[in-house]
Formats: sequence, structure tokens, C-alpha cells
Amino acid sequence: MEFDKIVLQAFLEKQLQLFAEKVAETEEEAADFLDECMAVVVNSAKEVWEYFDESGLDLEELDENSILEAEEVFEIGDGRYLIVEA
Repeated sequence: MEFDKIVLQAFLEKQLQLFAEKVAETEEEAADFLDECMAVVVNSAKEVWEYFDESGLDLEELDENSILEAEEVFEIGDGRYLIVEA
């Protein structure tokens, strides 16, 4: 997957929400890391929910807001979300 500048900047700014230390310093490092992790960008909160549902996560006790607060979900700021499974 190719990641645009907005996605890469959001990841660089928020990466410490998932990792104890920075895993990337530049956009190029971020793109490489996200490719290796097979990270995905989805277009809405609904698609975040669908992604986790399709991956087999038990969503019974979760609501849409709590899934968006998961450490591996990064809000991009333009309605999209980056999902990084570490």
C-alpha cells in the first residue's frame, strides 16, 4: 500500500501511542515501516469497525468509540484512519 504525506505525518506525530520509542524519524522510514507492518488506511470509522470484525476480533463488548481509541488506530485528521498491527 502506498501512504500519502498526510498519513505519514500523522504516523510520525502519533507513533508513541503504540510504541515505547520512535520507530521512524522521516517520512521514508515511516513508509518503509508501515509497509513492513502491512498497515492499512481506511476511509471511515465504520471501516475501522469492519476491519477488526473481518480480522476476527470479538467486538461484542466494544462500541465504535472504543475501537477508535485502540492503540493501533491512528486518526489521520481528514476522516481516514491508519491501522497498524504491531
